[in-house]
Amino acid sequence: MRVCDLALDGFRNYEDFSVSFAPGVNVIWGENAQGKTNLLEAIGFLAGARSHRARGDKELISFQRDQGTITAKVESRGREFLIEAQLFRRARRKLFVNHVKLKTAGELAGIVQTVLFCPEDLALIKSGAAERRAFLDHAICQLRPRYAEALSQYHKLLDHKTRILRDWEKNPGLLQVLEDFNEAMARAGALVIHYRAHFVQKLARRAAAIQREFSGTREELGLTYHTVSTVRDPLGQTVAIYEDLREHQESHARAELEARSCLSGPHKDDLVAVINGQSARQFASQGQTRTAALSLKLAERELFQDDTGQWPVLLLDDVLSELDQKRQDFVLGRIQGGQVFITGCQAPAGDFPQGKVLQIAQGRLCTGPNGNYF
Repeated sequence: MRVCDLALDGFRNYEDFSVSFAPGVNVIWGENAQGKTNLLEAIGFLAGARSHRARGDKELISFQRDQGTITAKVESRGREFLIEAQLFRRARRKLFVNHVKLKTAGELAGIVQTVLFCPEDLALIKSGAAERRAFLDHAICQLRPRYAEALSQYHKLLDHKTRILRDWEKNPGLLQVLEDFNEAMARAGALVIHYRAHFVQKLARRAAAIQREFSGTREELGLTYHTVSTVRDPLGQTVAIYEDLREHQESHARAELEARSCLSGPHKDDLVAVINGQSARQFASQGQTRTAALSLKLAERELFQDDTGQWPVLLLDDVLSELDQKRQDFVLGRIQGGQVFITGCQAPAGDFPQGKVLQIAQGRLCTGPNGNYF
C-alpha cells in the first residue's frame, strides 16, 4: 500500500501543487509554517475523508478560494486507484475513486490506511478519555466499515437525544420519542462496544510486547477497555451487550432527565493504561508515558498489517525531534517495511533506505539536490 502521486489545488496553503513519492521513506523538511503538516494532512485525508485537526472541510480550503481538491494515485491490494476529493465552502464535498462518485466516505475504507503519530500523541496516555476514544475510533473505522457506520449513527442519535434532554421541560412532548432514541442508541452502541473491545484485546498484546522490548523488559504495559458498567462482557455477542445497555439506560432515566444530559453509553468509554500495575495517567514518568504512547501507535501499525497483509502508510509529523536519541532509534528500527512520511525542520543527516527527500517552502516543492532520490 502506498501513495504514488499527490496533487493539491486550493488545499490549505497549496496551490497547483504536485509531487511523486518513494515507496519507502519520504523525508519532508522545511522551516515552520511552510506546509509540512498540511501535506501529511492531505495524505491522511485519503484514508477516510477526515482530518486529524480540522472540524470541517471549510478549514481545509485555501483562503480566498471556494473550492479545494486532493487527487492521488494509490497502489493497494495489487491494484491502482485514483482518488479525488473535491471540497467546497458552500456545498457538500464530492469523493471519487477511479472517476466513480462515492455515496459515503466509508467506501474509501481499505484503499488507503494511515497511522499518524504527531507531537500531541505523546500526551495520549495523560490526556482525557476523549483523546483515547478518538484514537480507537480512527483506527477501527479504517479496518471495519461497519464500525464506522455504527459510530456515525450513534453520534447522530446522541445529538438528538441530548437536545431532547435539554429541552424536555419546555416541550414535554419530546419525551414521547425518547424511548425510540434509547432503543436505537443501544443497538448502535452495542456494535461500537463490541468492535472496540475486540480491537483493544489485540492492541493490548501488541503494545505490551513493544513496551517490554523498548524498556529492556523493565516495564509491563497493560491496557483495559472501560465501558458502561452494566456491560458484563464487552467481547460477547452484541445481543447481550444491547440488553446490558438497555438496563443501564433504564436505571439512569431519571438522572438523565435531571441532569439534562446523556449519562449512559459508549460516548464515555476509556482506554486505561497501567505500567507495572500502576495507573500510567497518574503515576508514570514523562519518559514512560512517551514510551507507552509510542507503543500504542506502533502496535496500531502492526495490527493493520496483521489484518490486511499490507503495511499502512505511516505519517510521523515532526515527532522525532520530540524524542531522545534512544526513542528515535527504536522508532526508526520498528518502521522497516511499508511507506513512511517523516517531517522535520532540518534535512536528514543520515541515510534512509529507498527514500526521497523533499523540501517544502511556502507550500511549494523546492528543486535542487534535496529533491532527488538518494
